[in-house]
Amino acid sequence: MVRINLLPWRETHRKERERQFYSILAGSAILMSAIVLYVHLHISGLIDEQNNRNSYIQGEIAIVEKQIKEIKQLEKEKASLLARMNVIQKLQSSRPVIVHMFDEIVNTLPEGIYLTNITQKNNVITLKGVAQSNARVSAFMRSIDKSDWLANPKLDVIETNKKGRLRSSNFTLVVKQLDKKKKDIKKKG
Repeated sequence: MVRINLLPWRETHRKERERQFYSILAGSAILMSAIVLYVHLHISGLIDEQNNRNSYIQGEIAIVEKQIKEIKQLEKEKASLLARMNVIQKLQSSRPVIVHMFDEIVNTLPEGIYLTNITQKNNVITLKGVAQSNARVSAFMRSIDKSDWLANPKLDVIETNKKGRLRSSNFTLVVKQLDKKKKDIKKKG
C-alpha cells in the first residue's frame, strides 16, 4: 500500500485559512473604519447644516424683533396722533358752545349787575361780579335756571358794600355749563 503523507498539505491549508482570516479581519476593520468615518462626516455635515439653519433663524428673529419695535413705536405715535386729533375735534366741537355760553350769560344777566371775572374749569363756570342789590343776584340765578346752556346756579359768596348812600353786593356764583347737543339728543331719544 502506498502511503501518502498529508501533513504538509494540511499545514499549508491551515496557513491559507489563517491568511484568509487575517485578510477578512483586516478588510472588516478597514470597512468598519470607512463606515465610522462616513457616519462621522455625515453627522458633522448635519450638525453644520443645522447650525447654519439656526444662524439664519437667529438673524431672521433679530430682523423681526426690530420690526416689532418699529411697529410698537409707530403704534405709540399713532395713539399720540389720535389723542391730538381727539383734542382738536373736541376743541372744534366746543367752539360754538363757548359762543352760545357767553351769549346765554349776556341774555340772562339782568340790569344792575355787571361781571368782573369769569373762569371755567371743565363744565363748571365761576362768575364773579357786582350787583346793585341781592334781589338782582336772585333774579340772575332764576334766569340761569331757565337757560338752555347754563344750570344749577349756586351762590358761593355774597358781600354787601356800603359807600355813602350807594350800596352794592359782590358775589361769586358757580354755574354748570350744559351741552345743548347732548340735551337735544336726550330729548329726541
